[in-house]
Amino acid sequence: EVQLVESGGGSVQAGGSLRLSCTASGFIFNGRDAGWYRGAPVNQGEVGATIARDGSTYYGDSVKGRFTIYQDNAKNALYLQMNSLKPEDTAIYYCGTAPDPAYCSGAYPNRAIYGIDSWGKGTLVIISS
Repeated sequence: EVQLVESGGGSVQAGGSLRLSCTASGFIFNGRDAGWYRGAPVNQGEVGATIARDGSTYYGDSVKGRFTIYQDNAKNALYLQMNSLKPEDTAIYYCGTAPDPAYCSGAYPNRAIYGIDSWGKGTLVIISS
C-alpha cells in the first residue's frame, strides 16, 4: 500500500522560506513521477512542481524561480524548498505520485492533477503579509 506523509508546513511572513518534506512507504520515489500540488480540495488545485523518474523538473508559473523540488533517494523522500514566499502561496500542500510513466513526459497537459493516484493528507502553509 502506498502511503505519503507530508510535513514542514507552518506560518511565516512574506519573503520567508519553508521546506516541505514527504516521506513514502510502499513504493520507491525514484521509480515514479511525483510532485507537490496545492489547493483544497487538491483535485481542484494547481501543480507546484513535479520531478520525473529521470530527475527532470517542472514548475508551475506561479512558483517558478522561487521553489525547488528535489528528492533524497537514500531517505525515500521528496522535498519542496520554498523561498521568497508570498501571501498567495498560502494553501494546503500535497505530495502526490503518478502511476503512468508518461505523466511527466507530456501525457498530462501542464502536469494535470488527474494523473495523480496517490496523495498524502497535506500540510498547511500560511504566509502573512
